Amino acid sequence: MEGAAAVLVRALADRGWTVAVAESLTGGMVAAEVVDVPGASRVLRGGVVAYATDLKASLLGVDGALLAARGPVDPDVAEAMARGVRRRLGAEVGLATTGVAGPGSQDGHRAGEVHVAVVTPDAVRVESLRLPGDRAAVRAGACRAVLACATNLVVSGAVGGEHPASG
Repeated sequence: MEGAAAVLVRALADRGWTVAVAESLTGGMVAAEVVDVPGASRVLRGGVVAYATDLKASLLGVDGALLAARGPVDPDVAEAMARGVRRRLGAEVGLATTGVAGPGSQDGHRAGEVHVAVVTPDAVRVESLRLPGDRAAVRAGACRAVLACATNLVVSGAVGGEHPASG
């Protein structure tokens, strides 16, 4: 069975779209999964690993007031990261991951709390997850989740639950 990254690369190429990735807890795993697919160079613009909170603001344009009020582990931050990387790297599709990989909690958020976002020209989807397992399992689960979400949006187009993309 073909993996989500391969399906995504093919679907992006078919549409003539490119993708950019903003990662926090996954630390480059999502971009690496895409790069592993032959032909990725046709669609991958690049990625930003914004592990530190201040980089989410300075590199990705996430509103500092949002970060100050809610911290980096937040669904709206994930969406802002996806919008920001899409804009900054000039891609049609932006993907983002943020959350707590563990082993411990961070700023009141338990290990396994993850938010992923995908922004396309047509739609926005944000998913909040509670992933089980150790640090490696949480990071891998976040990577799988954002790739599956992106694949669904790019292959199927906007469906119920998304809201139109803007900005």
